[in-house]
Amino acid sequence: MTTLDVDSVQAFVAIADLQSFTRAAEALGTTQGAISVKLKRLEDRLGQRLIERTPRSVRLSAQGAVFLVGAREFLTAHDRAMAGLSAGPRRFGLGIAAHVAGPEVPTLLARLNAHDPGLTIEVRMDNARVLLDAFDRGELDAVIIRREDDRRDGEVLGPEHFGWFAAPQFEHRRGEPLRLAALSPACGVRDIATRALDSASIPWTEIFLGGTSSMVTAAVSAGLAISAFSRRLAPPGTIEVSQRFGLPPLPPSEIVMFSTLTDLKSREALRTIAAGFRDHRPSS
Repeated sequence: MTTLDVDSVQAFVAIADLQSFTRAAEALGTTQGAISVKLKRLEDRLGQRLIERTPRSVRLSAQGAVFLVGAREFLTAHDRAMAGLSAGPRRFGLGIAAHVAGPEVPTLLARLNAHDPGLTIEVRMDNARVLLDAFDRGELDAVIIRREDDRRDGEVLGPEHFGWFAAPQFEHRRGEPLRLAALSPACGVRDIATRALDSASIPWTEIFLGGTSSMVTAAVSAGLAISAFSRRLAPPGTIEVSQRFGLPPLPPSEIVMFSTLTDLKSREALRTIAAGFRDHRPSS
């Protein structure tokens, strides 16, 4: 009977999640050469090629995609067994920007809990600036936000694309300023939207200035105004109206995760978070 080596399976899952031998080595605190050796050992034991590697890409083979599900379950069972021997609960403070949180968050947290049952997860949702300040003060172990400034560190979890959304019954009378529902002046999406309108010389006026996200959603859903939203977080029942009203395209951004944790357990938790987020993002 073929038996599995935990380190080799862990190396394979890290390569699959991060799509890079280099990043997998960094996440596991080892070298790229050691990662390659572990993968080859696993492939030889299984008699299957699990990873297809070219000079430009690293991706799962058909056999690797099938094996990945069982590999995750194998590591989860191993981690649960080891967690029973740990000295007590550990705290993990995670900040998620309110304008980033989507349908993937419950699955992400469930996967993190399954990965390490001994981990006490404390989640904080707020705007990106507040979370980054808390992170810089050491109050949070990791934060997930939309990149909105010149800060270039952090791990990219995926692209973020925007569009103009309104209710199907929304009407914009020619010659009148475009009615725009927007969050506070500190909102990054508001800045993206208003700059795009100004560059296109499209007059606009705001309603619910400084309102909450629920107020903005209510105004747009009711047909009172238009607003810029991430395409994955647009309110149900609204439609993209860029072409309908001749509105300018909105530049994309990125979702990034910041953390300074370096111990093995924490890096494994961060890798679980990143994989959970990526797995539930729609293709662009």
